[in-house]
Amino acid sequence: MAKNGKYNRRQEDIGNVISMEHVNVCIPDQRLATLFYVSGLGLTRDPYLVTSVTNMWVNVGRNQFHLPTSDPLVVRGIIGVVMLDRKALLKRLSTVKPMLNGTKFGFKAEKGFVSATCPWGNRFRIHQPSKRFGRTALGIAYVEFDVPEGNAAGIARFYREIVGAPSRITKAGGTAARVQVGDHQELIFRETGRKIVPFDGHHIQIYIADFSGPYEMLQDRDLISEESSQHQFRFEDIVDIDTGEVLFTLDHEIRSLTHPLFARPLVNRNPDQTNIAFGAGHEIRSWALPYDG
Repeated sequence: MAKNGKYNRRQEDIGNVISMEHVNVCIPDQRLATLFYVSGLGLTRDPYLVTSVTNMWVNVGRNQFHLPTSDPLVVRGIIGVVMLDRKALLKRLSTVKPMLNGTKFGFKAEKGFVSATCPWGNRFRIHQPSKRFGRTALGIAYVEFDVPEGNAAGIARFYREIVGAPSRITKAGGTAARVQVGDHQELIFRETGRKIVPFDGHHIQIYIADFSGPYEMLQDRDLISEESSQHQFRFEDIVDIDTGEVLFTLDHEIRSLTHPLFARPLVNRNPDQTNIAFGAGHEIRSWALPYDG
């Protein structure tokens, strides 16, 4: 509660983007992907959809990784995940290490998080739940991208004015645009002097409430890259609103709240359960911490 017993209602505003549901990167080998995402990270393959060998969907609380089988795609930055039990995570990653020899896999216990790299070079930071992430006990909290120096302000303005997502500029750790894309979810665009790797086609997916408004503004600027369906479209280029200069490229899969998959319940297993040490009634792991008021 705020001072004088009044609630600060603005703390509940999240803008036009309701959630960032999934991050999509291609992987060439489902066996290695299973070792990393399911056995190592302790996540759950979706039991209902996309269960063949051409793609796999992996549940992360209310979020997912989509992993089509193809040449590998690598996010130009870091994927931030929230997960309980750092000790158990490190044990699982240690267990799969011998089976991932010869790949780019690696992990390290760092101060405040565990860093991990998938067999094809995607980088992750796995955090313990904290106030920074709200009630999230399991989920994708952010994706942080490396962007050219001088572009953060324009990127923040693009998301604020075109997408309708609250955004701000921060200086700690280097100038960055921080864009709110759900409840305690962010896209972070951090400026760097390093050479930016060419875009390879990876994408994120977000749900937005005002579906037609951003679409029309993007269409006016000839930025729509795919007319997917009645409930979905895509764009790639983030541009300077005044000049049209491309500031960064990232494939955005945009869905309406009427999309058939919106708010579909996802199964999340408790990775501590095994057939040898099994406790009935403890098979499911909640994505959220208990409510504390």
